Amino acid sequence: MEQQPLVLLVDDEEDLCTLMQMSLMRMGIRTHIAHRLEDAKKRLADHQYDACLTDLNLPDGNGLQLLEFISEHHPSLPVAVLTAYGNMDIAIAALKAGAFDFVSKPINQKHLEQLLQKALNKPVDYQSNQQDTLEYKMLIGQSKPIQQLRTTLHKIARSQAPVFITGESGTGKEVVANLVHRLSNRSEGPFIAINCGAIPAELMESELFGHKKGSFTGAMQDKQGLIQSAHGGSLFLDEIAELPLSMQVKLLRAVQEKRIRPLGSDIEIDVDFRVISASHQDLEAQVQQGKFRQDLFFRIHVMDLVLPALRERGQDILLLADHFIQKVAQEWGIPAKQLTPRAQQFLLEQYYPGNVRELRNIIERAITLSDDDVIDLKHLQTAPLRQFSMSNTATAEPQPTAETPQQIVTDVLLTGRKLPEEGLEAYLEKVEKDILLNALHLTHWNRTLAAKKLGLSFRSLRYRLKKFGLDTEDE
Repeated sequence: MEQQPLVLLVDDEEDLCTLMQMSLMRMGIRTHIAHRLEDAKKRLADHQYDACLTDLNLPDGNGLQLLEFISEHHPSLPVAVLTAYGNMDIAIAALKAGAFDFVSKPINQKHLEQLLQKALNKPVDYQSNQQDTLEYKMLIGQSKPIQQLRTTLHKIARSQAPVFITGESGTGKEVVANLVHRLSNRSEGPFIAINCGAIPAELMESELFGHKKGSFTGAMQDKQGLIQSAHGGSLFLDEIAELPLSMQVKLLRAVQEKRIRPLGSDIEIDVDFRVISASHQDLEAQVQQGKFRQDLFFRIHVMDLVLPALRERGQDILLLADHFIQKVAQEWGIPAKQLTPRAQQFLLEQYYPGNVRELRNIIERAITLSDDDVIDLKHLQTAPLRQFSMSNTATAEPQPTAETPQQIVTDVLLTGRKLPEEGLEAYLEKVEKDILLNALHLTHWNRTLAAKKLGLSFRSLRYRLKKFGLDTEDE
């Protein structure tokens, strides 16, 4: 006979504890009760628990202290915190501190049941060091940024906290979002991916929340929204910065309360989902400009994942190139080809503004053009040549600005160019403007990132942009 799960309930309200104990008993869950922080620590020392529910306010401490204790001594134990209704700041702080999830008071029986089902459903075992584990299959590479990403993924896999993924276009945000889902205890549920920038504004509410028949012209039948389709699993909102402000309000309520109301309906539906969102834009800047709601930003910005650009991953470029060669060859039913040393060097020197997506396109094109069993330089150079390679100042790791004149002189000497006819000052200004424009284009006009790439302070970059009439934003 399967043993009933054992849950530790920590709260100083005896009546609430009794009610929750009865509710959990009906779910087939045994409970132990502790009314104080020290009592909870003693219970944890004497018993093996499957989950823990704790109030934030305790007579001799608080739930965050207990959370810290459990994270240190029982790191695999999922902990959910009980919070006063509407106290989202504390709830988010608890999630950041490592809580599995939270439950608002007064406690919704359905939400409590869903939470414990997820807590007791152990996530995918990621403790193996084998190279064939899921994260190694989906995240190709051995560079330090990728290794750090895998470590972070392991930490957030067991949580129900919202995850925010940032990175340039083509870095694999949806792949990572899918991996977060598959490593979690929601892996058996659906993974619903939505590109917020691809849905017309007038259809957004219907697509996300669903609608009832007759709710608007053309609504010939009931339609289930994408959020409801994610019930029991994960909802991935790609390019969330593209959401209209009116939809941001509705999404915030859905994320906080786990309830939605389809268009044209007067009935709310409980939905259990974990939100994962992503954007290549600077959301903080969007908040400052009034284009993104601050309360929604804080609600989805709990667990951060920053994806490295391909140019920052060194030899991973060749590992990925080989992976794509093997994959494309298998898909097309042709023998795999080998990269020549010249081709390898060429790939390592590219900037890749389109990142991993661009590399795959380059490989596919090269395989198409190659009639031999190798891919050589000529098969790769059909791609438009970049104005700057990774060895240039504008695209390399940030260098001190004092090196810029030296680089310019070097370029002049290498190209055999005569002294500039327009004079040194005018020539240097032209070069400076070109470099600024290239940096802005490569960072999708993210001025903060452009400044970092150029080794400048934001204030210095802003001054230079104003000088050349390139600063069109008011702050």
